[in-house]
Amino acid sequence: MPERGGGLRTFVRENSLSLFFGVTFLAALVGQTFAGWHQFNAEQVAEGLGRLTWWQYVTSASFAVDVSENWQSEYLQFLLYLTATVWLLQRGSPESKELHKAGRESAEEQKVGEHARPESPAWARAGGWRTALFSRSLGLVMGATFLASWLIQSIAGWAANNETRLERMQDPIGWPTYLTDADFWSRSLQNWQSEFLAVGSMAVLSIYLRERGSPESKPVGEPHSSTGVEG
Repeated sequence: MPERGGGLRTFVRENSLSLFFGVTFLAALVGQTFAGWHQFNAEQVAEGLGRLTWWQYVTSASFAVDVSENWQSEYLQFLLYLTATVWLLQRGSPESKELHKAGRESAEEQKVGEHARPESPAWARAGGWRTALFSRSLGLVMGATFLASWLIQSIAGWAANNETRLERMQDPIGWPTYLTDADFWSRSLQNWQSEFLAVGSMAVLSIYLRERGSPESKPVGEPHSSTGVEG
């Protein structure tokens, strides 16, 4: 029976990637609340308006739209990456499948149905709608999270935009009108273009450059032309 300390060390080691990004995410989010709060209040003072407390700011539409507009772009990036890499290829990139494997692949290659192993997930062995759903579950969750974040962004952005309009003595606009407004699409597209650039750059740069020991890179000595090979 392993000691408690040893068990904890093993847990941390085996989950260090998710723990690292979980902690850094929370640290960055907390940092954003304080930086955004001070910036918001500086703008309020400059315009002769009242200051908000930290809690009022983190529950405001301004904070909600700033957070959600980044979340939705990240999940859109992963959704498109997941679905595009099923069919699209990039010779020499570890981000691409091997050149002869474009498409959904066979049941044998994907280890589903009668080709599943004893240790395979239950729904991979079940067949029918359960295997079909499980086969697309990651993309479905990413897509649903993107749509939910984009909806939150649109509602929060609408509220924040109307607050600004009222401060300028302008009439508020309805949510459907805001969905066609330049403010909404500017917030969306400024994040989308950066995500698409980052993913495209990673796919191309990883053909010629290496990061020793990373599964996102090819082995250092692997030829540039090797496709779908990870370190």
